[in-house]
Amino acid sequence: MRVTLLLPGVLRQYVAGARQLELELPEPAAGERGPTLGAALDVVAARHPALERRLRDEQGALRRYVNLFVDGEECRRLGGDRAPLREGSEIQVIPSIAGG
Repeated sequence: MRVTLLLPGVLRQYVAGARQLELELPEPAAGERGPTLGAALDVVAARHPALERRLRDEQGALRRYVNLFVDGEECRRLGGDRAPLREGSEIQVIPSIAGG
């Protein structure tokens, strides 16, 4: 199954300037649910470990200051890294902006 990861400019340095990554996710084993955001991030970790470290912390949890949207919906509303994906899903990464 293929999904697309859309990257903001600040993270493109970790993927040779690419605006997006096409990720091929493995099919789930028998009895398991379909692919998840966590599975997509595992693929990112294998291909682009420096990028993955900006998305997840040392324990593998999603970083608080990075917002991930799955098909336009904030992933934390969909179960965080357990958010389900479908063929052609778009995952958009939006870093938090601080200021005052």
